[in-house]
Amino acid sequence: MKNKATPSRPLSPRQMAVRILNRVDEQGAYAEPLLDSYLSSYLPDDGRNRKLVTQIVLGTLRMRGYLDWMIEQFYHGDFPAMEGGLKNILRTALYQIFYLDRIPSYAVVNEAVRLTEAAFRGRGALVNAVLRNIIRHRKTMRLPEQNRNLPLYIAVVHSHPRWLAEKWITFFGEDEAIRLCSAFNEIPPVMVRVNTLKDSREAVLSEMCRTGWEAAASHYSPDGIRIGRSEHPIRDTSWFEEGRIQIQDEGSQLISRLVAPQPGDAVLDLCAGTGGKTAHLAALMGNRGKILAMDNQEKKLESLRMMNGRLGVTCVETLSRDGREPPPEHLREAFDRILVDAPCTGLGTLRRNPEIKWRLTPAEIVQSAALQSDLLDSAARYLKKGGHLVYSTCSLLPEENEDNVRAFLTRHDTFRHDRSVSTIPGNCMDQNGFMKTLPHRHDMDGFFAALLVKCA
Repeated sequence: MKNKATPSRPLSPRQMAVRILNRVDEQGAYAEPLLDSYLSSYLPDDGRNRKLVTQIVLGTLRMRGYLDWMIEQFYHGDFPAMEGGLKNILRTALYQIFYLDRIPSYAVVNEAVRLTEAAFRGRGALVNAVLRNIIRHRKTMRLPEQNRNLPLYIAVVHSHPRWLAEKWITFFGEDEAIRLCSAFNEIPPVMVRVNTLKDSREAVLSEMCRTGWEAAASHYSPDGIRIGRSEHPIRDTSWFEEGRIQIQDEGSQLISRLVAPQPGDAVLDLCAGTGGKTAHLAALMGNRGKILAMDNQEKKLESLRMMNGRLGVTCVETLSRDGREPPPEHLREAFDRILVDAPCTGLGTLRRNPEIKWRLTPAEIVQSAALQSDLLDSAARYLKKGGHLVYSTCSLLPEENEDNVRAFLTRHDTFRHDRSVSTIPGNCMDQNGFMKTLPHRHDMDGFFAALLVKCA
């Protein structure tokens, strides 16, 4: 469910951006739904300022490591102990000064001081001094040297927590870690999946281009369309309202293709969430067969049912249940295909959810991997002999991906890893037979998936 903003007196775009960032930090909220809520409440028809607020919020989150590094060069107090709201005023001001050219620096500084005095009376002089010092020395600041301390260089220049930069270097090597972290700071394309229960990609794409939208067929998914610059949110279009399209990253679309359900199959989506992949499975089956969408959060299943109504999906039943629990007797070995799209750290989605990298801790990775392991063990009991199980995450960490799959195969000798995948483009499969999409290679979010078969 979206966080809702309550309109009161008008907010300036920069004031709104700071409020959103404060809620992201203080409440653990996600920026994207907060943006949707604030923009629809305060700026429903102001396309220019909607774009500005979005740029400031997401840009500040993406580049927070670099922005904080600059502040620490010129703030002589204890920066980690500084009030969060004051940090966000400084961060948003610096983001505008260094990354946006719409507003002169002096105007940004003046607005930052005004916001500071309204929220932190008496601290405006501090903000003014820090910002003006950074502006004065912007051309002479010396960044960490890449060849002397690569993790620190990535942490600052490409704005990642240092511990995460070290992980990417270990897993991907030095050059690719830099490319990956750089790609995570880019603005991702808007991707939609055409709902083939209602229309074809060719027809929808033709309509979009005819009516002036910048749109092109996706590179890898047969159902995807990439949306370019547009004046209106995709959710406000007739294509979305009529259920002919669904917003879904291209990498996410490939997961359902890997499951490859057939019309008439019995399919279990063990961690269905709000059902983006569930609906795609239904489309691939032509609404013929049965999908059981399971999740332990009833609110997510409510959203799933609403979406299915818009998309015309009729073959899905829902069950509110913890996927780790042993299956009821009537569901034991009852499914031809199972998708375990496991809860994960979400580190593959940093282009869209940059706040994740600032709140995640190494301890949470261990907890996430343990949960995923339990879900895989449970899923094995639901699958028929000869059935297919797809395990997927939107993470790039081996602890959540390859390590989990190999440990599962060690515990379950009736399963094998099927590397002969034909439903996914070959360049989205790695040398070990795992599906892996990467933003710097494929211009998609980072997804991992493995196809496992239960031997008869």
